[in-house]
Amino acid sequence: MSRKICVITGTRAEFGLLRWLMQEVQNDPVLELQVIATGMHLSPEFGLTYREVEQAGFSIDAKVEMLLSADTATAVTKSMGLGLIGFADAYARLAPDLIVVLGDRFEILAAASAALIAGIPVAHLHGGETTEGAFDEAIRHSITKMSHLHFVAADEYRRRVIQLGEQPERVFLVGGLGIDAIKRTTLLEREALEASLDFKLGSKNLLITFHPVTLEGASSQQQMAELLTALGNLTETNLIFTMPNADTGGRELAAMVDAFVASHSNARVYASLGQLRYLSCMQYVDGVVGNSSSGLAEAPSMGVGTINIGDRQKGRLAASSVIDCAPSADSISEALAKLYDPEFRSMLGQTVNPYGNGGASKKIVKVLSTCPIDNLLKKSFYDIPNDTRNWN
Repeated sequence: MSRKICVITGTRAEFGLLRWLMQEVQNDPVLELQVIATGMHLSPEFGLTYREVEQAGFSIDAKVEMLLSADTATAVTKSMGLGLIGFADAYARLAPDLIVVLGDRFEILAAASAALIAGIPVAHLHGGETTEGAFDEAIRHSITKMSHLHFVAADEYRRRVIQLGEQPERVFLVGGLGIDAIKRTTLLEREALEASLDFKLGSKNLLITFHPVTLEGASSQQQMAELLTALGNLTETNLIFTMPNADTGGRELAAMVDAFVASHSNARVYASLGQLRYLSCMQYVDGVVGNSSSGLAEAPSMGVGTINIGDRQKGRLAASSVIDCAPSADSISEALAKLYDPEFRSMLGQTVNPYGNGGASKKIVKVLSTCPIDNLLKKSFYDIPNDTRNWN
């Protein structure tokens, strides 16, 4: 009898991380893949990216509409309520044996909460990480406590999940999922990428993604203004922007990017690049700029430098290719100068990614297909021994 594994995806970036895991589940003779699309995937504003899920060869078993046409705190909270209703209906119809969720977004909090009440075990990917500049931090750890199997990207993150009271035998160190995507995706050649983007790359190029800093109030707009001021001085550098996520204040940031691109011929913005074009861009740019996790988790594996702005990703493990800077135009400009410094660029080829060397998808599926799940729902709190050397 097959085991029904329901994978939930709400954003373009998240699907990029989940894709090869979904492929492994789909190919496993013991497992039956179910897919629920939600959040930004279903929004025309963000490119209706559920179609990328289908184009990758996956059938979507349920769509949970939850995004409202606003990004205020009230709208995001109401969206979570709609998500709870939608996931409750989807679970009742699909009857999955286990759901798989990744990360820390509010869509995923709704999915995990509904599963908790429905009595469905949850497997959580990329738990134990920290992002001190966003409310994602609290969401991620909350999902950890609602989950029953944990697949983490680094040993430090495994220790943190155990610190939250999770049993060590249920916490699996598998590495970062994004590295699988890099290793298994055939990237576009430069000419094909330029045709797809309808934009010519220059001698210098940067890939920019800046998301709202949800724990710092109005400063997200201030930080974006500082970033755009620094970028506005780069007249001989081509700038490729991807739009911010559907977080609180995201639309204001998107409007700022649109206005900047409209007045700078060396810049283009895309609602969604998709995984193939995003990774293809990464191989040709001089650096990744902003506050996206991809700059810390994926860019090091491609030997690409990262300028990490502000506190949104504060607390994550970072490779030597990551340049941290304050969210001010002067600090960002200094980081850009370092990015292009010959000494810094000469060491990029020796970068070691703290999130591993790939293979996470196969490791996860091995556990999903063999782990007994009948008694997963009942959890006992794991108290850390006085001697922390006994954690492993």
